[in-house]
Amino acid sequence: MADVVDGGVSAPAPRVQMRGIHKVYPDGTAALRGVDFRLHPGEIVGLLGENGAGKSTLMKILSGLLRPTRGEVLVEGHPARFRNPSDALRCGIGMVHQVFTLVPPFTALQNVLLGQEGAGLLRALPEASARARVQALLDELGLDVPLDVPVESLPVGVQQRVEICKTLYRGTSVLILDEPTSALTPGEADELFRFLRRLRDRGVGVVLITHKLREVLEVTDRVVVLRQGMVVGELSTGSATAENLAELMVGQVTGLRVRRTPRAPGQPVLSVRGLWVRDDQGRLAVRDLSFDVREGEIFGVAGVEGNGQSELVQALTGLRRFEAGEVRLEGQAVPTLEPLALYRRGLAHVPEDKARFGLALGFDLVENSILGRQRENQFLRGLGRLNRPAIVRYARELVERFHVVAPDLATPVRNLSGGNQQRLLVGREVSKQPKLVVAMHPTRGLDVASTVYIRELLVQLRDVGKAVLLVSADLDEVLELSDRVAVMYGGQFLAVGPSDHFRRETVGLLMGGVVPTGDADQPRAPSPR
Repeated sequence: MADVVDGGVSAPAPRVQMRGIHKVYPDGTAALRGVDFRLHPGEIVGLLGENGAGKSTLMKILSGLLRPTRGEVLVEGHPARFRNPSDALRCGIGMVHQVFTLVPPFTALQNVLLGQEGAGLLRALPEASARARVQALLDELGLDVPLDVPVESLPVGVQQRVEICKTLYRGTSVLILDEPTSALTPGEADELFRFLRRLRDRGVGVVLITHKLREVLEVTDRVVVLRQGMVVGELSTGSATAENLAELMVGQVTGLRVRRTPRAPGQPVLSVRGLWVRDDQGRLAVRDLSFDVREGEIFGVAGVEGNGQSELVQALTGLRRFEAGEVRLEGQAVPTLEPLALYRRGLAHVPEDKARFGLALGFDLVENSILGRQRENQFLRGLGRLNRPAIVRYARELVERFHVVAPDLATPVRNLSGGNQQRLLVGREVSKQPKLVVAMHPTRGLDVASTVYIRELLVQLRDVGKAVLLVSADLDEVLELSDRVAVMYGGQFLAVGPSDHFRRETVGLLMGGVVPTGDADQPRAPSPR
């Protein structure tokens, strides 16, 4: 039976259909409120929504990870009840999660076959008999994967191919991808999109969960937008724009781009010369870096994760000892392993993982509002005791100023949305009146409204003369916010220069370790100034 879609064009009946899906968690939180969703063979559907809108919950129900409180799932018109992901896989539905489920020491082939081909806990994987079938699938899909290399030695983009191949090897005809480009270079993302189009041409239905509107507009056929657990919009991609999608997501008109007016930078606030840093395994992660971050400037560092960015930021913020080199804050040497001393000298740090390094999730908003600042005189009274009334007043001002949404100040921070956690963290750090802000992945995982808010805040800091070091795997974020850009690969800067001298395509190549030649408009080599 045919279904009717955009413009009355006849299309095949849905491969899967979800009707009236409700999901209420034991604490009473309603994650989904009567959601209808369909996916046809041979189409790519983008699933958009703010944090907490219900996107992942809906797809976890479709892939068998969760059970709905109410509603039904139909596969090719027949009701289906999934007890676990294996039941969904037997119906041809597979999900590739943002965090891969690969066994690092195993080869790519072993990971594809794990749990298949009769293998068990005490039985060896039948690699010889299955290799031909896996290779035939890769050839059919147009994927290049070295089957005999341990996946821990493969780039992230190739690991993702292994994860997708593992899912498709199980006969999947519905492929769900959760934020699939979060750790890919632009070139790897483009390659993924070409592959998804090939899957679509073979009749596979694809669901793409992403917060990147540009990607939705580039690769999908239809877009479904969720807000507060309900579908608030469904439209063909051809009739969608970034602006109207953003408006559907947040319920109001939202400017997506942050305005950054040109301004002359001042004197260096942070100066780095000949910096060498080792990682936790003792390997050199940062190699001979030299650069400055100046007053009234955002210095952006672009790159795929794992190229030394984490070690660089930890060294600059006093959290990691550096092997050699010199780091100066306003001309004074930066001590290692003394972050509190740096904070007192004007450093603010927005860490890459707020749950591990930025917030105490079991503490309430009041306690988190002064975390790291509890020794300041304004929060003390007599003999080093905390001045609770003063701290509560400060926390209330912080919550109001940075628009943190919470039931009350006594709410544990773990109960806040990711966006509100980040607003609280960023608000606490910038309220120190810092001279230098080091922000790593400041908008990762945030919804559109929170992303725009944090980006505008960083630009405002720059406009009042603060120095900002922005480290992000989001290339669009780096190019939009930064006055100068450095591209980091293998612990080194492959190029440094004004952001308007970089083309997006060229930065994508540099992020993959490829230095373009014959392009006079592009910066060539690192320059400390």
